[in-house]
Amino acid sequence: MKVVVTEPEYKKALSVFQNTEEFQCVPAPSDEVGLAARIRETDAKFAVVGVNKYSRELYDAIPTGGVIVRFGVGHDGVDKTLAKSKGILCCNTPGVLDDSVAECAVGLMLVSARHLGACSAANKAGVWNPCMGAELAQKTLAVIGCGHIGRKVAKIAKYGLGMKTVGFDMAEPKDASEFDEFTFDFNHAVKNADVVSLHIPGNPATRDFINQDRLKMMKRSVILVNTARGSILDEDALFDALQSGSIAGAALDVFKTEPYAPQDPEKDLRALAGIVMTPHIGSSTVDACERMARAALRNIALATQGRINEMHLVTE
Repeated sequence: MKVVVTEPEYKKALSVFQNTEEFQCVPAPSDEVGLAARIRETDAKFAVVGVNKYSRELYDAIPTGGVIVRFGVGHDGVDKTLAKSKGILCCNTPGVLDDSVAECAVGLMLVSARHLGACSAANKAGVWNPCMGAELAQKTLAVIGCGHIGRKVAKIAKYGLGMKTVGFDMAEPKDASEFDEFTFDFNHAVKNADVVSLHIPGNPATRDFINQDRLKMMKRSVILVNTARGSILDEDALFDALQSGSIAGAALDVFKTEPYAPQDPEKDLRALAGIVMTPHIGSSTVDACERMARAALRNIALATQGRINEMHLVTE
């Protein structure tokens, strides 16, 4: 059985996709037209895809009973309603990238607090500028979204860095032991936070969740970290907050448009000094990518065996 895998994801886990005995994995273009064409060429029923948005051709190419697997957790690029209407199952690979994304989030906190990116760039340019940073020990971290990754970030921050952790979510988390405090009140969560780390999903309800009003609730010395989804942050509002000094800094690994392009050409985040920007590398470790590939193929194997209830299905 053939499985079509978008090329960036195929390259991230070559050893898994090339050595599986159960399936023949075929690399394919990431763009929707090219991906759909490869599916038709190979008569594949299964596709493993990355972060691109797929809105029409993909669902016409995959036959009824096929499977679309998101190589990762966020699945806002997959139209679940359209897939369901075509009789296509959609799933993702949760759990296997928690460590990778959590470590990235904490790393971005440290890079921002100590200005490591700016110091490194200056040093390479021949400018010796040992700028002053801030310690994270004894500081307060607000975790916005208390799922698996958010709780892991809180655990590292609390027990590894000695930070006070405050959790915020719309619903009570399954386990709040990593938090010194949990609240349903966003303002209460962030008003005294030194770092705010975002871990909520991207969907219509959370679009621009971090907007001008919520940024104003944060103190001027705060660092905002986003390793979740680009859609949850109003990048124009963030630009204004950074430029005006109403918040101190930001570290982003995800963006509304990837590769990054500003929402407003007049508000290009790359022009600001107080920001760290990485190209969506939160889950890009050898370990996590191999686990995601195995999880993706397991979902497909379960579908072929009729064990639908055991798949990591996503429906909305």
